[in-house]
Amino acid sequence: MKRSAKRAAIQAAVLLAVGAAAWFLVSNTLSNLEARRIASGFSFLQREAGFAIGESPIPYSAADSYLKALVVGLANTFRVSAFGIVLATLIGFAVGLGRLSPNALLRGLCAAYVELFRNTPLLVQLFFWYALITETLPPAREALQPLPGVFLSNRGIFFPLPGSVPVLQGFNFSGGAHLSPEFAALLAGLSIYTASFIAEIVRAGVLSIRRGQREAAQALGLTPAMTTRHVVLPQALRVIVPPLTGTYLDLTKNSSLAVAIGYPDLVSIANTAINQTGQAIEGIAVIMAVYLTISLSISALMNWYNARVLRR
Repeated sequence: MKRSAKRAAIQAAVLLAVGAAAWFLVSNTLSNLEARRIASGFSFLQREAGFAIGESPIPYSAADSYLKALVVGLANTFRVSAFGIVLATLIGFAVGLGRLSPNALLRGLCAAYVELFRNTPLLVQLFFWYALITETLPPAREALQPLPGVFLSNRGIFFPLPGSVPVLQGFNFSGGAHLSPEFAALLAGLSIYTASFIAEIVRAGVLSIRRGQREAAQALGLTPAMTTRHVVLPQALRVIVPPLTGTYLDLTKNSSLAVAIGYPDLVSIANTAINQTGQAIEGIAVIMAVYLTISLSISALMNWYNARVLRR
């Protein structure tokens, strides 16, 4: 009884200390805001933003509210994160399996890929891909055409859609679909960088499967490709999925580096709103809440998938 009472007293004292610290921080912040005549609250979200956004997947104009501007930023963040997760997964699995190939050249190339991109800062890679697109590719009138209807220029990547093909008009293309240099550079940087970590996760997962499983599959007449697809990978997913979840979360949070190359993601637009309104605390709170929600959603989805894998 004495020991349990002592523990309860310690816990109560810790809670009181945390509560007192929180009260001090809140009251001090509010008093400083009042002294500097800085308004607090989220009412600024309804005011006119007054700035344009260069890339918006939904209709937006400078006359719209800050709230809609942040929604545009959220849509841009979600778009590049979703495409990045899919692309990084495909590249990562391919490179991870390539590192286990009996072909020495393929195994060496995949190992070099992992060591190069995993040990180079992501921000440096973003600058590299952005400079590669904007400085190396030709202008629209001299655009490269690697495939029919696909054009590469310093204005981005243009490719056809059903019923719409890019056509050169003046100094740019119209029609079809378009990936801006900022989006293309961010997607390439996030995908290639994250894939180097996914490759090592896949390699570790495959190596965790006992060699006897492969030998049994080959004894039944399965080819190496069929063995990997039907025997090794289904079992390796139990080891791969948990660390893969953290890698997906890292990719989503790393997308905030988009501000460095001018892509209008949530952080970039929130920074603009903060500079114009002075609502720094509220703006940062919005950013934190959004990334927390996205991270928890990805974790919940991956945990659900992991539970299904474990039941097989």
